[in-house]
Amino acid sequence: MLSTFVTGAVLAVFVFYIIVIYNNLVRLKHNVSQAWSNIDVILRQRHEELPKLVETCRQYMQHEREVLERVTEARAAVSTARTAGSVTALGTAETALRAGLASLFAVAENYPDLKADQTFQHLQVRISQLESQIADRREYYNDAVNLNNIRIEQFPDNLLAARFGFGPRELLAFSEEEKADVDLKALFGR
Repeated sequence: MLSTFVTGAVLAVFVFYIIVIYNNLVRLKHNVSQAWSNIDVILRQRHEELPKLVETCRQYMQHEREVLERVTEARAAVSTARTAGSVTALGTAETALRAGLASLFAVAENYPDLKADQTFQHLQVRISQLESQIADRREYYNDAVNLNNIRIEQFPDNLLAARFGFGPRELLAFSEEEKADVDLKALFGR
């Protein structure tokens, strides 16, 4: 009788432990998805602002077609990567877009009328704010991914993770070029 009770108690604790591990893995998986959704919201907002910025600049920058085209192409690449859900492609596209925006804002320095334009100023501030939000949310996403990836590799969680299909997720990383110091002399042509 006592051994049956002890066996039942041990089995109940074991089942409870498995449930706790499973629920924690589910929570981590959904945290990663939520963090990705948060990034996606900001990317969509920026995606909607960029055509307005390019159009405002186009009115002033007749001779800077290449810079404007680079931003437009990079915007399309970010959209494609975001839609495909490819974290690696998004990192590459984001690097190109950020470089294009840096060039655009640097070239805008040569156009005093553009710099004074209220629409340009508003869009420049708005896009800068969105860039900061993307960086913050990228950090949150990468933290969620890191926690998920660590947890599914730890014993005994790895046993349940493999059994129920919990897999690793990719970190959102930008290229080394993105992390390098900005060459202000090159940007401003001095």
